[in-house]
Amino acid sequence: MSNNKAIRWIKKNYGGYLFASPVILGILIFTLWPMVQSLIYSFYNYDGLQQMIFIGFKNYKMIFGYDWHDMRLVLKSTFLFAVISVPLNLFLSYLLAMLLNNKIKGVKVYRLIIYLPVIIPSIISSFLWRDIYNPTFGVMNRIFAFFGLPQSQFIYSGKTAMASLIFANMWGLGGGMVLWLAALKNVPETLYESAKIDGAGWFTRTFKITVPMSTPMIFYNLVMGIIASLQVFNVFVMAGDQATSSLYFFAYKIYLSAFHNYMFGYASALAWFLFLIIAVLTAVVFKTQKWVYYAEDM
Repeated sequence: MSNNKAIRWIKKNYGGYLFASPVILGILIFTLWPMVQSLIYSFYNYDGLQQMIFIGFKNYKMIFGYDWHDMRLVLKSTFLFAVISVPLNLFLSYLLAMLLNNKIKGVKVYRLIIYLPVIIPSIISSFLWRDIYNPTFGVMNRIFAFFGLPQSQFIYSGKTAMASLIFANMWGLGGGMVLWLAALKNVPETLYESAKIDGAGWFTRTFKITVPMSTPMIFYNLVMGIIASLQVFNVFVMAGDQATSSLYFFAYKIYLSAFHNYMFGYASALAWFLFLIIAVLTAVVFKTQKWVYYAEDM
């Protein structure tokens, strides 16, 4: 590119890049550079302060060797949470969207009420659920007592910890509901009208029109749900050091390795191992997306 062409290109596009610069710089400084750093640290014995000794692939070998017993527990807990929470959240948020897509009185108020918890930062909602689940003064045990149900330890007991966390995770169903509503609003009304003329009932219209036309959003929410569930970390805020082994998730393992054991190199290797797992699962979902129906396929 000649100097004159470069100058013309800059004059033509500098405004857009200027407005986009905060996002671009944020990604470069707070995402890409830390990723490069963690990749470098994963090949070192690094305590986060002074010691930084190159050890090659020993951190990665440690995952499948000395620490494998611990890793099996971590993988089991993380995947169990993902397998249960992702389909459950998809189904319930879709059901909410279907209900609130009807023309009923006050529907906008209901949508707002369900969406409001989403705007609360996850760290704050984790603190709230920690108090709600508190075995001594928590609101949930008071509700149980009111209905004559036995008291529970919730996240502090291995028997109820996973179910309690999954229930608390449904606090953000409103976010998925909004996305589903956007997908439902894009379904052409003419399809429903034609189906009604042909005598199709609600069940047929739902599973022959609504669900197929929503598959792009199902695909998107599925991918994002898998990524989010494998990185769940709010258990640390909710239970802290009292978390049971059933809540020993991958992100919590990374945190403990880095900030409790000061093994930043090993924590970086764990982070890249998690990245690889997420990348493989995402690739599998993309490879099996033949069930997704796009409008251009019509």
